[in-house]
Formats: sequence, C-alpha cells, structure tokens
Amino acid sequence: MRKLLFAALLGAACATARAQMVAVSTDVLMDALQTPSVGAELVVGERSSIGLSLFGNHNPWGKTMKIMGLQPEWRYYFSGRPMHSWFAGIGAVGAQYDITWKGKVYDGSAVGAGLTFGYVIALSKRLNIDLHAGLGLIFYRQKEYFEADSYESDYDYGATAQSNAKGYAILPTRIGVSVSYILK
Repeated sequence: MRKLLFAALLGAACATARAQMVAVSTDVLMDALQTPSVGAELVVGERSSIGLSLFGNHNPWGKTMKIMGLQPEWRYYFSGRPMHSWFAGIGAVGAQYDITWKGKVYDGSAVGAGLTFGYVIALSKRLNIDLHAGLGLIFYRQKEYFEADSYESDYDYGATAQSNAKGYAILPTRIGVSVSYILK
C-alpha cells in the first residue's frame, strides 16, 4: 500500500513539474575546488522557485578528505520573474565528512540553515549565470582526534565510538558561481 501511495504522489509531482520551468546547474566555483556539484531548480510561483544541489569530493589534490552533502533552497525573485535578476533565499545544508587537516582528523556530520542572496544573469534564452552568497548557523557533531591516535581505543565508550566534539558556528552556507541551463 505504501509503495502504491508513493508511486501516485511521485506521478502527481512529475505531472505538475511538466508545466513548470525547470533548470539544471553546476557550481563552477565548487567544481574548480574539485568538489563536483549538480543542482536542479523548479519554478513554483510567479516570483519563487525551489532547488536542490548535491555536492561531494574524494581526496581532492591528494589530500585525505571526503565530503558528501545536499542543499535544498527556496528563492524569492524581486524582479517578478523567476531565474532572473536579484533574489533572496532560505536554504539548508546537510553534510557528512571525513577530513584530515594538519595532522588532525575531523569525522562527522553537519546540518544548518541560512539566508542566501544573489543575482542571475541571463546569457541566452536557456543559459544563465547565477552569482550567490549565503550565511547561516551550522550545527556539527564529529569525532575529532590526532592522526596518530587510535580513536577506537582512546574514545571507546561502552563498545561504541562516540563523537567527542559538537557545537555550532556561523559560517558561509553557499558561495559560488553557477551555470544553469533551463530545460523547460
């Protein structure tokens, strides 16, 4: 029964999406930093859109690092035309990471939310450049230890390795230059 309900909802969403403007994008700034990204944006109103971006990397520049994340976002366009001119957005971010930096290992996850501001430049009928920057509150929970330590034996609490660092910080949630192609 659940599968049938899920299929019906998915079919309804696809039927609705056919009548809307849809764009796919990649953030060239993240791509240049060897963190490939792909995103999609769907117009949901006269002045608004929703989007989802996925990003990740594995050992860029030979550094020991792995990041996987996603960023949903709702945008309001001030020009009255979605995917054009100035916008403000509310977004979230979720990521899993395992980074070794200057002899220290950071292995954990982070979630957060924030505001994004930007400008979309139309290069042609279907091609846009999206300049954006955002700031938000990020909560993290991670295992943090020195590379030479044995995390399993040093931080073992009842046969399970627990996170030993958690907190929050105000950080950039999005900074980039995206190239978008409008499919419909």
